[in-house]
Amino acid sequence: MLTVVLLLCSNLFMTFAWYWHLKGQGPPWPLWAIILTSWLIALPEYCLAVPANRFGAEVNGGPFTPAQLKVLQEAISISIFLGFLLLYLKQVPSWREVAGLALILAGVALAIGGKRW
Repeated sequence: MLTVVLLLCSNLFMTFAWYWHLKGQGPPWPLWAIILTSWLIALPEYCLAVPANRFGAEVNGGPFTPAQLKVLQEAISISIFLGFLLLYLKQVPSWREVAGLALILAGVALAIGGKRW
């Protein structure tokens, strides 16, 4: 469960790092300022993602294979992005985008199925 919580937190930082500037409020920032700001936002993401993968890996006593960790991370990333899209960017995804998310979540169930968190 610690792995999942750390991945959730890390993906909150990464989603903001990648997409915060798309809201389009105020005068446009120069690209170098957006990159620098995004890099600073992303730094805590690494501080959370690396331990999440380390603690979650089977080789370190965790319940997940590396492939399962990646599938889990991607599903969390997309789920966090969906919330970001709705709450921060105030955009509603199309039915195709929602269907794509559902297929990814089905992939997580397939890849991790039977594993106890």
